[in-house]
Amino acid sequence: MYDVMIVGAGAAGMSCALVLGSAKSKSYAENKRIGLIAHQRTSHLQTAKFNNVLGLDSGTLGSDILLQGKAQLSELYPHVDQIDREKVQAILRTGEGFEVTTNKQTYNSKTVVVAVGYTKLITIKGLEAYIEAHPRAAAAKERIWLKNADHLVDEGLYVAGTLAGWRSQFAIASGSGAQVATDILTLWNDGKDAHVHDKIQL
Repeated sequence: MYDVMIVGAGAAGMSCALVLGSAKSKSYAENKRIGLIAHQRTSHLQTAKFNNVLGLDSGTLGSDILLQGKAQLSELYPHVDQIDREKVQAILRTGEGFEVTTNKQTYNSKTVVVAVGYTKLITIKGLEAYIEAHPRAAAAKERIWLKNADHLVDEGLYVAGTLAGWRSQFAIASGSGAQVATDILTLWNDGKDAHVHDKIQL
């Protein structure tokens, strides 16, 4: 049983995983089991090139960020399980949380974060009741979102990134994933505000 399973490893999903992983030294997070289904093939980062993102060198490629993100997560927070080469087919509620079924196997998790793209081609069973037209995208593009309130779709079910209703900007998607992570950390911390910062030791 995972405490949280993140579906999608683009900007939002990877940011969520990094923030959750970074809380391992906190008493409320030290024994939590975190999983990331790292399917990136359909991420918009695959074709992105960045010139307007704070902290990134001009011309940075999204495809490189995808690779670097996975390496960063593995190096700094190896306790976060990265599940590669699997695509989620269903997210179904159970008595203890959710059953996440991929093309290869099934996982159980108390909490799920959906951080996949916002195209109408989403085919994950169990999410149909939450899908609506995207509130910020042009209607002609036929984008969707999972209807939510501050990223919370339903009890234990979160959405991050463009699928949460945000615009397709790298910084916005990353921030959305980080916000979801801090919301989950706050829940683990008995409702007390929680976030994680690294600081230079003087």
